[in-house]
Amino acid sequence: MKKMLSALTLVTASAIALAGCSSGTASSPTAAASASSAAPQNITLWLAGGDTPQELRDYLKTTYNTKTGGTLTIEEQSWGDLVTKLTTALPDPNNTPDVVEVGNTQSPTFTNVGAFADISDMYTELGGDKLLPSFVEVGKVDGKNYTLPYYFGSRYMFYRKDVYKAAGVEVPKTLDEFNATVKTIAEKNPKNIKDFSGFFIGGQDWRNGISWIFANGGDLAKQENGQWVSTLSDPNSIKGLTQLQEIQKVASRAPKTAKDESPWLYINDADKIMDGDKVAGKTSLAAATIMAPGWAHWSIGDLVKKDGKEVREWNPDTFGVYPLPGNDGKPAPVFAGGSNIGISAASKNQAGARELMKIIFSPEYQQMLGKNGLGPANADYVSSMGSDEFAKALIDSASNSKLTPAAPGWAGVEASGKLEEFFSKVADGGDITALAAEYDALLTPMLNAK
Repeated sequence: MKKMLSALTLVTASAIALAGCSSGTASSPTAAASASSAAPQNITLWLAGGDTPQELRDYLKTTYNTKTGGTLTIEEQSWGDLVTKLTTALPDPNNTPDVVEVGNTQSPTFTNVGAFADISDMYTELGGDKLLPSFVEVGKVDGKNYTLPYYFGSRYMFYRKDVYKAAGVEVPKTLDEFNATVKTIAEKNPKNIKDFSGFFIGGQDWRNGISWIFANGGDLAKQENGQWVSTLSDPNSIKGLTQLQEIQKVASRAPKTAKDESPWLYINDADKIMDGDKVAGKTSLAAATIMAPGWAHWSIGDLVKKDGKEVREWNPDTFGVYPLPGNDGKPAPVFAGGSNIGISAASKNQAGARELMKIIFSPEYQQMLGKNGLGPANADYVSSMGSDEFAKALIDSASNSKLTPAAPGWAGVEASGKLEEFFSKVADGGDITALAAEYDALLTPMLNAK
């Protein structure tokens, strides 16, 4: 019996024994089909974080009840606790959620130990080749489908038009231009304020930082002779890291301990900070440019009052968006945010879970995702996102996006904090070549842990 990774360490096999759940056995399509029952099944769906709006949750509950007569209970799990909770719950038939949203980077860890049911027989019905290929791949083991894409949300740049104009710069068309532009903005610092960033990127923000590795032809890891090998020392990776380090030295005043949480705080009130105003309860940090997933635009804008409440309202005269440009002028390969979704192999409600998957991948629900700013899994419904600047930037940035390695131990790499540690040392001015060699040696065995 294989072992699952917990959030911080390898859990012993006895603690998470996946009785009868090894890949392709108890949860085969034939077994799932035989589990069908005329009796309604009450099932539970775990959603990660708050990205799925309440309107969509209500639709899933109502539609599932109408279609099957059963009750759908939706439980929201925080991203920070998700791996730990999944490790405990998925193997337990009495406590497992029936259907689970999991981060796309976390999917390989759980699919490789048989935690999800084989849904290969549903692949064509749920969208088939119209589904996001990279997300499909991280949900596969030995050619079989265990999780499929739920939604995507590629990262792109949000910027202040007023600050760009004051600094005399234009929206960059290539990566070299971007690197130079944000340095120019920081150096000119139009209002001469402390802690002003041309581009705000935290020292530990590897999810955005890896874009410079990808854009220069590098990667985080590759497979060699059946094993995964960390590739931070690859010359192309070193080139990207060197560019990133220079930006963090000259253009960013983000703390070396900062990750990728809530970067909009630093672009929202930049105008007030730059004008010398004290923004109550806000940081003194300000930025002309940030990088964030597409759905961040709901949190960016001028502070206005509506129905007695203060809300953010996007002002196109002040704010704009564009995809991070690559060396060739096309969108750079950025990390594709988003989730996969699958059925727990230990679920006693396979038939009901499969009905819910059909609802999630239906044209109606896929278009609801798009209308709410979440990239639909099925390419046929991307147009539901509309044609505004956010939809265009999201689609453009997703066109060349990449995922983290589909290694069995990747969730453990993320949970270990080693990437945050490495990128923080790079941001702090460390010797990139020496650091890359050191962390390659640390990460390679972790990538292959099962």
